[in-house]
This record gives sequence, C-alpha cells and structure tokens, in this order.
Amino acid sequence: MAERLFLFLQMEFPWELGPPDGRYLLRAGAGEEPERVVILETVGATPRHGRLGARRRPPVEPGWAGLSSPTVPSTRATVIDPVSVSAERQARAWLAQLDAEREAGAAAVALNRLLFAHRIATADPHVRELSHAQALATRAGWGEGEQVAYGQWSHARELRFSERRTRRRSAALRPQERFAALLGARETPLLCEEHALRARLDLDQGRVAHAALELEHAYTAALRELPAEDRPDLEARIAELEQLHLGVLAAARTTLGAHEPAIPSESDTQALRHALTRLEAALRARTAAGLGHGR
Repeated sequence: MAERLFLFLQMEFPWELGPPDGRYLLRAGAGEEPERVVILETVGATPRHGRLGARRRPPVEPGWAGLSSPTVPSTRATVIDPVSVSAERQARAWLAQLDAEREAGAAAVALNRLLFAHRIATADPHVRELSHAQALATRAGWGEGEQVAYGQWSHARELRFSERRTRRRSAALRPQERFAALLGARETPLLCEEHALRARLDLDQGRVAHAALELEHAYTAALRELPAEDRPDLEARIAELEQLHLGVLAAARTTLGAHEPAIPSESDTQALRHALTRLEAALRARTAAGLGHGR
C-alpha cells in the first residue's frame, strides 16, 4: 500500500518563537479532529550564557579584536494539513494552484493560535505573534508522514510574495518621518493608535471578542484625541467615527454580557471590520497629510 502524503507549509523565523520544540495539534473544539499539526524546531542555537550553570567566558580585551558574534537561533515551523492525499498527482496539483499569500497567511494564523495559547499559559506578555512576511524563508510541499513529522519532505518549493501592496501602504503612512518624530519626542503617539493595532491583530487572528473590546477602547480614545487636534481636514472622518461608535459599543457589550460572555454575531463582526477599517483610514489620513497640517 502506497504511503499517504501530507501537504505542508514551512516558515523559518530568525528568533525563538517561545513554545518548546515539538509537535502540536490544533483543534477547533474539544474532542474534534485536529485542524492543523504544527512542528516546531529550533535550529542554529548555541548555549546561552549568563544563566545558572552556564560556563563563564574568558575575559575579552577592550576594543574590537577578539569579539565574535554569537550564533542566533532560528525556528523552523512546519504547518501540516492532517488530511492526507493518496497520490502524488494530487499533491502536485495542489502546489501548482497554490495561492502563496493566502496559504502563508493561513499558516501564520495557525502559528499565532499556538503562540497565543503559549502566552496565556505561561503568563508571558513578551511572547509575540508573527506575520508570514517576517519569515526568512517560506516553502510549500509534501512528504510522507514520518518525514513531515521531523520537518522534512519529499518535494518542496520556496514561495515568493509581492511587495507592491506593502510599499504602497507604507508610502501613505510616511513611516520614516513618523519614526524620526517619535524618537525625537517631537510627536507623542495617540492612545487610539495602539488600541487599533491590537484590534487589527485580534480580528485578523479570529479573536473577535478580544477585537471588540480593543476597538471600543480605540474609538473612545480616538473621539477624544482627534477632535482635540483641531484638524478641519479630519472633521468629516471624525463625524463618521462618531456614527460608527454606537455599533462598536454594542459589540463590546455583547462580549461582556450581563449573564454570560458571548462571541459577537456575524453581523457584529462585519460591523467591527468596517469600523476598524474606517478608523485606520482616519489615522492614515492624519499622518499622510502631515501631522502639522491644519494646526
């Protein structure tokens, strides 16, 4: 009987993700079959110094001579579809029709489910989630069960992604100018900006209840901060945000129901997506026109 083949997407990140190396099963509900299998493997790691039991390094003379850079550990994350295929032609057809952006994004969502659970379980706020764009390399392929269980494969190809959309978005946000202004204390970030970013992360990862609460905070802060800047060019956008605020409040109240917390309905979720998109548009308009505009 021919060995069944398993489809996978593998990414390598230039840092340790947090959870120990191993095999993890992601399920949609208790007792259900796994949706994804994730294999984590740390590569290129060297013994860390400065911890109890670590060997002490010999002293280094002042200056550059004798200094060496430590090997930076990276993590190889393999996201596997647990439903196998029975023929190589099926695997080849999947790879030939692969939407690289969509599949890499879906793999990142699976990894972020794992990282979110690890952050909660360890109560470590510094465990961070990731984007597929941060990967040093991304490949897709297939392999037999024993192979993919160890991050190996029978066949794989490296994926390439378009940077056009990212560049266009960055140009609108004027990130380098803002970065310099923030570092030089010529500008203070708005509270609503951080809440909006957290809402976007939660919504993209399917944590709708978390997104509703973060977006409610973002709107409450934005409707205090943006009018205070006295920007005539933002008046129409602020008025739109005021109208959308009621829907955001309703979704947040649903999440914190009086009797039992609830996940917002599909209509509430769509309203949240729209409200977040409009807030992001207002914040982009604020920076794209220049922070000093209208003052």
